[in-house]
Amino acid sequence: VQLQESGPGLVKPSQTLSLTCTVSGGSITTSYYYWSWIRQPPGKGLEWIGYIAYSGSTYSSPSLKSRTSISRDTSNNQFSLQLSSVTPEDTAVYYCTRGAQAGTFGSWGQGTQVTVSS
Repeated sequence: VQLQESGPGLVKPSQTLSLTCTVSGGSITTSYYYWSWIRQPPGKGLEWIGYIAYSGSTYSSPSLKSRTSISRDTSNNQFSLQLSSVTPEDTAVYYCTRGAQAGTFGSWGQGTQVTVSS
């Protein structure tokens, strides 16, 4: 499977960050995979944001849940992240991943840099 993130590299504070992950070589509806978003701010560790499961159910990190929406487009084999009310602290490299179970991340996209700045 291959995953590719896409979206704006620059977002203004208070706006909504929107990213899409395009998946090839496997369907996002195939049991029992979990499709996650993870980010890494500069100089910091990885932070899990949330997932959308093969079934379409979603779950987000409690620390980001109020600002996070994860959805999918099965016709295009894509899933997306929306993070609202962004601040410079949301600046990070954002990755989309696939895992065979919730909380696992066996396959990764190359990552995309998102900078929040006015």
